[in-house]
Amino acid sequence: MPDVIFELSFIWAGIIAFAVLVYVILDGFDLGLGILFPFAHTDRDRDVMMNSVAPVWDGNETWLVLGGGGLFAVFPLAYAIVMPALYMPIIIMLLALVFRGVAFEYRWKTVRWRRVWDSAFCGGSAVAALCQGIALGALVQGIEVDGRAYGGGWWDWLTPFSIATGVAVVCGYALLGATWLVMKTSGGVSHRMRDLAKPLAIITLVFVAGISVWTPFQDPEYFGRWFNWPGTLYTSPVPIALVVAIYLLFHGLATGRDKTPFFAAEAIFVLAFIGIGISFYPNIIPPALTIRKAAAPDSSLLFALVGTVILVPIILGYTAYAYWVFRGKIDPEEGYH
Repeated sequence: MPDVIFELSFIWAGIIAFAVLVYVILDGFDLGLGILFPFAHTDRDRDVMMNSVAPVWDGNETWLVLGGGGLFAVFPLAYAIVMPALYMPIIIMLLALVFRGVAFEYRWKTVRWRRVWDSAFCGGSAVAALCQGIALGALVQGIEVDGRAYGGGWWDWLTPFSIATGVAVVCGYALLGATWLVMKTSGGVSHRMRDLAKPLAIITLVFVAGISVWTPFQDPEYFGRWFNWPGTLYTSPVPIALVVAIYLLFHGLATGRDKTPFFAAEAIFVLAFIGIGISFYPNIIPPALTIRKAAAPDSSLLFALVGTVILVPIILGYTAYAYWVFRGKIDPEEGYH
């Protein structure tokens, strides 16, 4: 059955990568909105900002559960190595997400303590985004494997490269949050976020450029994938598409468009994610653990795939329906209370 194992393992790698990507593009603007909370001038503006995501924010995190649970179920070896390597940033991220969720609910229930919960919402969003970026950077730079276990130290995840990716994700999520609010709100909030979106875009792109140059030097395989012929021929569409997305982002902001900047910013994240996938393939944990080696037995992959084929379209369906129902600009006089 080796061919079946090969096919199913790569199908599952695609499913998990898809779940993580959907989480990033959906929960990214949600976290970015929290990061931008200090830039709102009034409590009313903050209410409008939160109401723009109130119908969808908790559903966005479904994809994080799917990605993490899928990794545990179908790539147990990868899970057993990644978790000890990244315990600290992952635990802090989860605690920040929980604290942020509590703050989202409690800020509506009080007046006296509202500033405290506003700060908790902002801090939880920023810390969660930072930890996600640090975990990504630690994974990109490579995890030391000793046999079938993690072979590195407790603080291997904390490096200049991982810190840079963490800050980049915070800035990038803030950009997504700003462009989301441009699309979903009107009046003062929309104008303020449009003003913030341009400098955030510049900062984010500086980080993207710097990390893109830095990444190939983390592993010789990365360098060969991007800069050796014929690898450059196959990877060139990604930077070309990135240039197009950057043009659409700044053009949309300059011409007063509401939707174009958001979708262009999302495209930048998608292209960056594709770039990471190109660098990793066929590894699931660089530099040595491949997708095929980390996969569970074919019977487990097939069993889990049956349920996933049924559930993922359902999740996609209700997610799309929620965004469709709450499409368009929000009414500042109505919302979540």
